[in-house]
Amino acid sequence: MTDFLSPSERSERMSRIRGKDTHPELALRKVLHALGLRYRLHGRGLPGKPDLVLPRYKTVVFVHGCFWHRHAGCGIATTPKSNISFWLDKFDRNVARDAKVVANLQAMGWTVYVVWECQLSSRSKAWQAGKELAEIIKQAGRGDLDG
Repeated sequence: MTDFLSPSERSERMSRIRGKDTHPELALRKVLHALGLRYRLHGRGLPGKPDLVLPRYKTVVFVHGCFWHRHAGCGIATTPKSNISFWLDKFDRNVARDAKVVANLQAMGWTVYVVWECQLSSRSKAWQAGKELAEIIKQAGRGDLDG
């Protein structure tokens, strides 16, 4: 299947894809903040620049797009029909990079959570995912404090 956009139109459309402050990320941030969790954004000093850094809990959260980070079993994680070898290579590199970043953060003593775009696709889903994540983080934090 050929691209229906010209190269300049495709470039312009691709430039709109955001790396920070995406709708799923904003939805999760809103829920976690409402539940009393405080965080820093885009941890520049940490491997992979996690979307949310919760220093109090020594926890980081990545909000991954299902397409780019290959969420297994998700309908959003499709493979384009053209230039397949390019896309498969790109996705493999993304997944390998994600695994390396998680391993590096864990080696530094951080707890790492990944929340997927599809888990945040509606207000109710975002609230449910955020509530579950907040409970897990707070529970883990209590265990660390109790010794």
